[in-house]
Amino acid sequence: MINDLKKFLNEEQDPKAVEKLLTKVNGLLTSGEQVEYIAVQKKPAINLSPDCIALTNKRIIFCRPKNLGLSMDFQDYAWKDILDCHMREGIMGATFSMKTIKGNMNMLDYLPKAQARKLYQFAQQKEEEMILYRREHDLENKRAIAGGGIIVNAGTSIPQQVEQKEDPLEILQKLKKLLDSEIISQVEFDTKKIEILSKM
Repeated sequence: MINDLKKFLNEEQDPKAVEKLLTKVNGLLTSGEQVEYIAVQKKPAINLSPDCIALTNKRIIFCRPKNLGLSMDFQDYAWKDILDCHMREGIMGATFSMKTIKGNMNMLDYLPKAQARKLYQFAQQKEEEMILYRREHDLENKRAIAGGGIIVNAGTSIPQQVEQKEDPLEILQKLKKLLDSEIISQVEFDTKKIEILSKM
C-alpha cells in the first residue's frame, strides 16, 4: 500500500487524505480502470477532511467528505462527457473546474498550484483524446444515417456480388479516397484492404 501511495505524493499531497481516498476510490473502479492522479484541497484553516479530486483513465471523481470524514460524497464524470476543463491560480491556491457537454459544472478550490497544474495537464490530454473520439463517433453516425452499407431484407449478400463485378484495384482506390476524406478510419481501410486482397 505504501508503494501505491508514493506515486500520488509527488506534489506534497496530504498522505493521510490520499490513503483514505485511495481506499474508497479503489472500491469504485470498473474493469480496466485505474487511478492516475489525486489532488487534495489545502484550505488556509484547519481542515481534517479535505475535498479531493481523483483522475482515472476513464473519469474525473470529485470526492467530498461528509460528517467529519465518516462518509464520502462522490460525483463522477466520464471523460467522454466532459467538454472543457479550466484552472485559475490565485493567491491562496488554485481552482480547478470542469464542464460537461450537457452543461453541468463542478469545481474544487484551494488546491495547491502544483497539483492543480497536474490536474489541468492530464485533463487537457484527455480532452484531446475525447475530441478525436467524438469526431469518429459522429462520422460513424453520419455514415449509418447515410446508409453506410446496411442492407435490409436482402436475401443475398449484395456487397459481395458488387465487389466481384468491380475491379479490386478500383475498389481500393475508392476506399483510399474515403480514407483521405476522413469518412472511414485507417483501421476500417486496412481491414477492407486485407479482405479485398485476399479475394484476388
